Amino acid sequence: MKTMKKGRGWGILILILVILAGASWYAGTIISTVGVGESRNIKLGLDLKGGVSITYETVEENPSAEDMTDTVYKLQKRVESYSTEAQVYQEGDRRINIEIPGVTDANAILEELGSPGSLYFITNHDKDGNENYTYNGELGAYELNYDLETLIENGSAILSGTDVESAEPGYQNTSSVSTGQEPVVELRFTQEAVQIFADATTEAASAGDSIAIYYDGELISVPTVNTPITDGQCIIEGMGSYEEANELATFVRVGSLSLELKELHSKVLGAQLGEEALSSSLFAAAIGLVLIMLFMIVMYRVSGLAASIALILYCALTVYVLWIFDITLTLPGIAGIVLSIGMAVDANVIIFARIREEIAAGKSVESAIGSGFHKAMSAIVDGNITTLIAAVVLGLRGSGTVKGFAYTLGIGIVLSMFTALVITRWIMKCFFAIGLKDQKLYGMQKERATINFLGKRVVFFAVSLVVIAAGFVAMGIHKGSGGAVMNYSMEFMGGSSTTVTFNQDFSIQEINDQIVPVVEGVVGSGDVQTQKIDGTNEVVIKTRTMTLEERENFNQAMLDSFGVEEGAIINENISATVSSEMKADAVWAVVIATICMLIYIWFRFKDIRFAGSAVLALVHDVLVVLAFYVFSWITVGNTFIACMLTIVGYSVNATIVIFDRIRENLKGIKEQNPESLREVANQSITQTLSRSINTSLTTFIMVFVLWILGVTSIKEFAMPLMAGIICGAYSSVCITGALWYTFKVKFAGKQKK
Repeated sequence: MKTMKKGRGWGILILILVILAGASWYAGTIISTVGVGESRNIKLGLDLKGGVSITYETVEENPSAEDMTDTVYKLQKRVESYSTEAQVYQEGDRRINIEIPGVTDANAILEELGSPGSLYFITNHDKDGNENYTYNGELGAYELNYDLETLIENGSAILSGTDVESAEPGYQNTSSVSTGQEPVVELRFTQEAVQIFADATTEAASAGDSIAIYYDGELISVPTVNTPITDGQCIIEGMGSYEEANELATFVRVGSLSLELKELHSKVLGAQLGEEALSSSLFAAAIGLVLIMLFMIVMYRVSGLAASIALILYCALTVYVLWIFDITLTLPGIAGIVLSIGMAVDANVIIFARIREEIAAGKSVESAIGSGFHKAMSAIVDGNITTLIAAVVLGLRGSGTVKGFAYTLGIGIVLSMFTALVITRWIMKCFFAIGLKDQKLYGMQKERATINFLGKRVVFFAVSLVVIAAGFVAMGIHKGSGGAVMNYSMEFMGGSSTTVTFNQDFSIQEINDQIVPVVEGVVGSGDVQTQKIDGTNEVVIKTRTMTLEERENFNQAMLDSFGVEEGAIINENISATVSSEMKADAVWAVVIATICMLIYIWFRFKDIRFAGSAVLALVHDVLVVLAFYVFSWITVGNTFIACMLTIVGYSVNATIVIFDRIRENLKGIKEQNPESLREVANQSITQTLSRSINTSLTTFIMVFVLWILGVTSIKEFAMPLMAGIICGAYSSVCITGALWYTFKVKFAGKQKK
């Protein structure tokens, strides 16, 4: 590390503190205007702010279950452009509800969505040679000469939206001197529609004619056919901008729904949880942050102070990124960010442990700081890139909550690496330059006798297998007794949606304090969601599916407790908001992410046994937490997916640190026999033990504070996370090194030594 002069050290340190103060102040203004609607505003989810609810009904009176499921899924993918936390679910046999958080203008959403399903491709001339549409010079637009039903009957509407496989905006090369490219829409038709479109375009091209695209009562594009299109792919030209091309592509995708829908009604929903949930979560974050900063300063002294300053900047930057990228923030999202604060100190802990080791080896403080950052680099980079791979795959392949989680996970990884490797390092250089040079201010790693962890590996393996097996046995018992294998929530199982018109206007807090306990008593479950419809006395109450007897008891409870007559209560069954397709997306995302992580670890460590051990340890942690869900009977809802994904990222990161130390220690031995390999594994686990304990402890502190201060839904998220943190610490210390050693010895001939 190059020595910095004292004056420059003071200057840079003061500059960092000024930037920190300004960044913290501005982040505070962003948080203070959350939900207010000002320019400095983070978009909140339905649970914290409310939003718009739109109910559609199918034009077809008896739609098939398959078409309804397909339509719900495609609409879900469409509305994610408004928010990753938007929800689409079926209500009754023909209705589909869309709930979009963070917006209040239902008309604007309806105008953009239009009438999903009403997309057609229309030829210009019918069989008798009559023109189907003409250009109106006064309006500057094309107009249909016949109604749509007539065009469909005479065969002029050759294809509908269901024949479109994909529609994407793009660019194509042109002769334009200024840009060389023009925006277009790229269409691909289904296999069944290829020949139909080929015949129609062949006829249109020979006559110099056009094929119009009709959507929601309007001709949105009338492209001229220049050449026959026989491969099922076509380009729509004439787009004024890329944004216009993207809008048209969106219309086409929405029009490719299996069913045509008509709007029944829309309403503005109030928050499900109210201000108390938001304020308590933010308060928990503040308390946890202070506790972690105190812990770091006590444990690592000057280094801990540097990390604490960087951690404050990390929090401010996280707020900026959420605001800049317009990421919808829900209560589980806040919990995830709070969790990431605990994980953000991980890189710092690795660095500081290395610095103490270098000081213990006899190096000067200045040299130890430089060497510590250098030696910690590989573990930090490999661990974070491995987790970042998972975030990227989950963001590209997942949907709904999975996609939203991937965004916050990716943000946390990038920002934590930046603050640890750049900000913390500069602060420590400044501290050293201004005179904080005594070794006592940084600490020295005490010599610790190597612990024989591998000597108990059979016991560790047995304990893990027993816990995992017990979880599956418990699932079988639950299933055999006629129930579900786990305590699935409405998001997974569907349920009942009951709209109650009360005789007075209840506030959100009054709903949670007075109405929810009554409903919980009727259904015998704490999985109750409520939403207030703004401007009315109506409250939407969602529960698991109620039996006929429970509905009667519900009606009686509303009458006895609030004086609500039966006529003011409307009940409908609703589908799961986490559809089978979304579950499949989540599973495939995790599988692909796991494979990608395995390949990366294999590439970096040049040994498939490292990668195999890491993946097995990851699976171990997930299965143990799954067993915890089964035994504790905690509700399995949207937060379940986020919890499992958090554990995946957290587990891999911890494993990489130990494997990095094993890789380093292997370079110091000449003969890799079972005895020397056992010694390397035990030594590496012992050397990284303080990191494993301290990182797990800081993360646990944050989640524990959430569990103490959070509302019910946050407690149900925090409890299994605490179990996952404990399990992750256990597996990294007791399982991963033992797995690597077992594979190394059992399959010694499979790899080059």
